[in-house]
Amino acid sequence: QVQLVESGGGLVQAGGALRLSCVASGRTPSTYVMGWFRQAPGKEREFVSAIVGSSANRYYADSVKGRFTISRDAAKDTVYLQMYSLNPDDTAIYYCAAHGGGDIYSSRSYTYWGQGTQVTVSS
Repeated sequence: QVQLVESGGGLVQAGGALRLSCVASGRTPSTYVMGWFRQAPGKEREFVSAIVGSSANRYYADSVKGRFTISRDAAKDTVYLQMYSLNPDDTAIYYCAAHGGGDIYSSRSYTYWGQGTQVTVSS
């Protein structure tokens, strides 16, 4: 089992920045590939970013490319999502997840999920 706990969400004005954190505990070798997803009200959960291993390979949704950066501190079993130039379309609950195999962009490929952290961007 892997437990994931997100933090760092909040209310920010458009153009602002936030850094989300996701701390993993338990069977942390299962967290070799970690992803961030988000879900806005009335919408499906969508892929945001993923990181493989320490940081060699990173993946981003087109909508966040150039604005968000995913990183990992292996010593702390923590994955971060640094978000810049936020806009109201980024408003959602953000979830981190541990990949279990398959398409890295698909939520169905992730086995363990955190509870989520709310990000609200005001215009």
